[in-house]
Amino acid sequence: MLPVQLTRLLDGGPAGLDEALELVTGLDEALVTGLARLSEERAAALTALADAFALTPLGEALAEATAGITSGLVTEESLTTLAGGRAALLGAVHDALLADLDEALGRERDTWQAAPAPAPATESGNLLGAARSWLCELAITGWRGVDHGLVSAADQVIEALLAVPEHRRPAVLLDGLAAELRASCPVGTMERLPVRRWADLWTRALLLTGAGGRTGEPAQTDPARELRELSGRLLILGVDVHEHSTAVQAQVHGVLEPSDGGQARLVRATVAAAKVDTISGPAVWKLLHRHPVLLGALAGRRGLEITGMPVLASGDLLWDDGRARAGEPADPFAVARLRLGGVLAPAVPPLDRHPVGIAEPVLVEDYKVTAEGSFDLGDAVLAVDTGLLPACGPLTPKMVAASSACVGLVRWDDGRWLLQPLAVQTKVKRDTLGAHTGDWALGPTDPKVVKAEARTGDAVTILRERAGRLLRR
Repeated sequence: MLPVQLTRLLDGGPAGLDEALELVTGLDEALVTGLARLSEERAAALTALADAFALTPLGEALAEATAGITSGLVTEESLTTLAGGRAALLGAVHDALLADLDEALGRERDTWQAAPAPAPATESGNLLGAARSWLCELAITGWRGVDHGLVSAADQVIEALLAVPEHRRPAVLLDGLAAELRASCPVGTMERLPVRRWADLWTRALLLTGAGGRTGEPAQTDPARELRELSGRLLILGVDVHEHSTAVQAQVHGVLEPSDGGQARLVRATVAAAKVDTISGPAVWKLLHRHPVLLGALAGRRGLEITGMPVLASGDLLWDDGRARAGEPADPFAVARLRLGGVLAPAVPPLDRHPVGIAEPVLVEDYKVTAEGSFDLGDAVLAVDTGLLPACGPLTPKMVAASSACVGLVRWDDGRWLLQPLAVQTKVKRDTLGAHTGDWALGPTDPKVVKAEARTGDAVTILRERAGRLLRR
């Protein structure tokens, strides 16, 4: 059962939450119509944002930036400062929410070490400058003014950035933003816009391509991004599967018991692969075939013994199947009951401090499921999001509604806390049955699903065979 403090947490948020989000909304709405033609209301919103930072190190720079923008002088420097203020404000919201959650869970969190100044720009710095120019043009024009011509202006820059390994991170982000805008063109005819999402992507892209953005892979000389190696027993709690038309990603959440006897810590391991639309459902697991040890642990509900696995300060393991071997059976619910109470949570990287990024593993028990599908904890009601349940696993909304225990991720979205299930237990007569999102990692076990796949054929095998024929020609 959830700690009593968490049930109290569901009743409200930290002080100043609504006011901070209102300031962010003011900037986001200004980006809809563009910063080149600000109304009095939008100009006042930017000024209010700057005023909120008056007593902070960003105060003077943000005041100068907003004063210039509201007077019609929109520069790359002023927009970068504005993006920094927005990110700092959402970072403060994230920190306040996460601090409340950690206190409610009784969870200790590691601290983030300040990073040294970034290295001087490389020869490809001109590419980053071109990317920033395009982002500035988006802000000046506004989302409502985006057309195919403006989106296409970024194609050459994105292609060039993708070819430079140290700039792959901002390149992929820019590519995704451009793809969304292109699919929405002409944006001016859209009834509703994803205002917050596009502003988030614009902010992150501008900071990543800016002089202070960390665009490359973690550097060994950067103590905040330094790769360490961990050895010990990895006990899996569950897997969060993200599937899109062109990619699939499996993010495994677990507890690592270090071999040196140190404090157990929460870690994540992420593996991904490219895909096409025709590959969906349980077949997507076959795309991750290069990680058989990890998939076997998911399907068999086993622990893993890892040796010298690289890990970032963010708690993300850089997964290498060659450094892991199958361990003893480890039921995720037993792991959650015995180990979640005293784990050390990882620090959150500065650019990842955003409310939508909160995803903390928890165990919920002894609840009643309401007619709306929420969990009634007695003193409070916890919303449950079954919309993110992957089609590649056996876990369904019906199973969640019939469950008596759940391992999931606590998230904050749309102004409230909610739970994303990763595994559930259901009592059937005297037996307790479990279903996990990773149960089908080595193939479906439901006879009906197996028969359905046999009738439609194996999409992955068929596509590989066709690709092989083309290559042989």
